[in-house]
Amino acid sequence: MSQIQENILSKINNAFTLTKTENSFIAKVLSYQLNYERIATILTVILDSKLGLEAVIAFLYYQLFKLFPQEAEQLTSLLNDDEKMMVEDFKSIKDINQLTLSEEIEDVKRMFIVMSKDMRVVIIKLAGIYYDISVLERPLNQNQKNFVKQVKEIHVPLAERLGLDKLKQNLYDNVVRLEYPQEYYKLKMAIESQREENEKQLETTHRRLQAILDDLKIDGQIISRIKHISSIFNKLHNKKLTLDQIYDILAMRVIVSTVEECYAVLGRVHAIYKPMQGRVKDYIANPKPNGYKSLHTTVIVENQHPLEIQIRTVKMNEESEYGGYAHWLYKEKKSKKDDFDNRLTWFRQTIENAKNMSNQEFIDTLKSDLYSGVIIVQTPKGRVIEFPEGSTAIDFAYAIHSDIGNSCVGAKINGKLKPLTTKMCNGDIIEIITNSHSKGPSRDWLKYVKTASARSKIKNFFKSELKEENIKLGKTMFNQAVQDRGYITSQLLKDEYLDKVFRKYNFDNLDEFYAAIGSGSVSGQSMVSRLIDLFNKTSKALPKLDSVVHLKRNKEGVLIDGDSGMLVRFAGCCNPVEGDEIIGYISRGKGVALHRKTCPNLKYLEPERLIEAKWQPRENATFAAVIKIIADKGDSNIAKFSSSIANLKISIKGLDVKEIEESFVCTLIVDVKNKEELDGMIQSLTNIKNVISVQRSEG
Repeated sequence: MSQIQENILSKINNAFTLTKTENSFIAKVLSYQLNYERIATILTVILDSKLGLEAVIAFLYYQLFKLFPQEAEQLTSLLNDDEKMMVEDFKSIKDINQLTLSEEIEDVKRMFIVMSKDMRVVIIKLAGIYYDISVLERPLNQNQKNFVKQVKEIHVPLAERLGLDKLKQNLYDNVVRLEYPQEYYKLKMAIESQREENEKQLETTHRRLQAILDDLKIDGQIISRIKHISSIFNKLHNKKLTLDQIYDILAMRVIVSTVEECYAVLGRVHAIYKPMQGRVKDYIANPKPNGYKSLHTTVIVENQHPLEIQIRTVKMNEESEYGGYAHWLYKEKKSKKDDFDNRLTWFRQTIENAKNMSNQEFIDTLKSDLYSGVIIVQTPKGRVIEFPEGSTAIDFAYAIHSDIGNSCVGAKINGKLKPLTTKMCNGDIIEIITNSHSKGPSRDWLKYVKTASARSKIKNFFKSELKEENIKLGKTMFNQAVQDRGYITSQLLKDEYLDKVFRKYNFDNLDEFYAAIGSGSVSGQSMVSRLIDLFNKTSKALPKLDSVVHLKRNKEGVLIDGDSGMLVRFAGCCNPVEGDEIIGYISRGKGVALHRKTCPNLKYLEPERLIEAKWQPRENATFAAVIKIIADKGDSNIAKFSSSIANLKISIKGLDVKEIEESFVCTLIVDVKNKEELDGMIQSLTNIKNVISVQRSEG
């Protein structure tokens, strides 16, 4: 066993009293060739965060499982139920540095779902992401650049939201190192050049603070730190400051037992050091939006430079360092909900909404929510609710309840009637006015809401009206994707496979599965890929299908794969007629739109939603077609065109005429039976004297 393996085992033994079985299990796992530097980094977070022995065992088992699955299976019987559940959660969240961008987004979704069950798993995953980014070196390939971008845009602000300050700072330090290497190393050198002077000052201040604690007979702890490079970088960029204008590069932290002791120490600090004006901050009386509590004061110390002193209780320090899980350590002592429970509402809402959004909608909304500032408003009864900056009264209504949002017609803000689209401000008291006869939300509200919850609930209101259609569309898309991959639907829709997919994506039944695909919340192709993976693990022989698509007829006379009663409409951009080569596009909530295969708009559509379509001739069917005639100017042009079309017994449904310089442009909408009849009409019009060209509209 190497030195690092022995150190890991020693750390675990020092932290816990292990049974013989537990000790044997851990030693067995550590005997394999694993990435022990990564394990040591993550284990430090697990132990510092007091996540418990079960978290250690589940984490180590998962590391073994990733590289030696068969050997890991032999140890499964040694896990308890809680550890097994954690392992399954670990398996559901992949290592994002090995994923494509779309897979990363789905992985973030799963992270939020897991977070609702066990925050320990997410903390450990974030610790793993920290290690993975810390070992990256420039130059970066494109996958590595995507990984760093995802860490910066999602995981850094997520760690901040969770109150995991230490992890957040470590993650962001590495983002700055990799994205702004010149500025990073310039700052690092500047800090290193002052290190000797700074350490002397910290030692002097430490002695004086200890004297204060001794005099007050307080049993406290004093910690010193030099500000993280990423924090300095942010201040230099965001506030346009110079290094000399940053007053908290050096900081001392005094940790005591009670809030009363915090204020007593603050008073004594100001008796020996002069505080800087405007730099005394009471985050105990007025916590930060993420729940951070502490007293801060910046004072001028012996070397005539500013130094920040933070004073907080042990509990405040635990919550600052390790966020939500540290808070849970105190759960047994609580008798009612506190601020942190209220703040968890955002995570629960995000988890609830994730399964009803497409990947892009989810990630856009998540970024917006994570980066937004926070405002605090109240109900008339004093209930406090937190929102992202820019949220409106509509957001407030849906935060109270979906039914309130769906029936709201107005709002009172601080006692005055205001439009529902009014943006809320810190401290506002909001009262929502409802009407039981309301027809429901307007689609325009989507332009004004800020929260993912309100957006999702409004969309769900409209989705529920189209639920049956979404189920049909989703089933069609799924079957098409299965056939495209050469499989049979019945092979993949087995309970043993579906149970795993449903658990990952929070579906209750097959209808929800199909509806999510039909509405675009999840990708039909990705669902098929996951089911094929599960199928291939249990099956060796696989009968392949031909690439022929089985088509059924719908009432419009078009053959569409899937339900013969599916809603079909003709795309207005190209107006296909019988005889044209056509293709279907499964639109969200509007059935299948039929396009001509030559339609220029196809290049803007999502390829996975295109589906084969063919004509099935019907008696007495007609189709709208748009043609454009360009001719020399003449008084009898319209009469000539009308006469020629009437002779062919074709109806004109619309007409528009423009004169451009010496030319006459006439756009006609006609009803034709098929492409053959349309081509004949075009030829007839082309033969008219003074006609320059006759063209069919191509969208």
